[in-house]
Amino acid sequence: MEGGKRAAIYARVSTEEQAQEGWSIDGQLASMRAYCEAHELVVTREYVDDGFTGRDTNRKAYRLMFSPEERKEWDVLVVLKMDRIHRNSRNFMAMMDDLAKHRQEFVSTYDNIDTSTAVGRFVMDMIQRIAQLESEQIGERTYIGMREKAETGGGLMGFNPPFGYSIEGDDLAAVPDELGTVRRIFSMYSGGMPMDAIAYALNGEGTLTRKGNAWNKYNLRNILHNPVYAGYTRWDGILQPHGGERALSPAEYNAVQELMASKVRDPAKRRIERVPE
Repeated sequence: MEGGKRAAIYARVSTEEQAQEGWSIDGQLASMRAYCEAHELVVTREYVDDGFTGRDTNRKAYRLMFSPEERKEWDVLVVLKMDRIHRNSRNFMAMMDDLAKHRQEFVSTYDNIDTSTAVGRFVMDMIQRIAQLESEQIGERTYIGMREKAETGGGLMGFNPPFGYSIEGDDLAAVPDELGTVRRIFSMYSGGMPMDAIAYALNGEGTLTRKGNAWNKYNLRNILHNPVYAGYTRWDGILQPHGGERALSPAEYNAVQELMASKVRDPAKRRIERVPE
């Protein structure tokens, strides 16, 4: 670390850490001031978050430190330990990317990480790769668990209830007015009405989507292709029956899928995803 650079020192402690680990704000600040003096860094800013967790970024001093006005006043961010600034690896790496973008450096005195040196950057790269590996492994385990749950009929899979339904307990419950609109959409389409005409009819009478948006061929297509209205939820291509009220029978749903596929001009692009009848 080159001398003469301006340093911002950051100290944090939660109430739990203060009691259990003995971290004190004064102790952190004293140690960082001594480090800066030894490395000829000029302390221009001191930031303290007392009683805040490191698991998120919703901390007053932390947010102030990275405000456009404040960050003009320092070149190097100094902390006692990496977990003083973050206990979440994703937030930590996002911060490091932000520092690099602003050509600012990072020092963790206890961990001996100084991103102005080749060794420091190497250590940071290893930390990033480990964090990435951990994230991907968690994602893989989550996916495997959810797929096993789907294959064994384990209920709703992080399911956001579509138009026509709400969630009650572990299953779907009908929203009568919405499900009535769904039945009309399927009926109108089965009767030969184009999607644009269906959208025009619904919007003209003031029947809108759950979010208050106008109907169009895109959100209508989502309705017509969703097997939930025939009694099935779908996750990663796996169908499982739900216990909510159906808008139409599986046979009626499959007939609509065949009708929609018949209107696709390119035979190679025609896909019919039927549900069990």
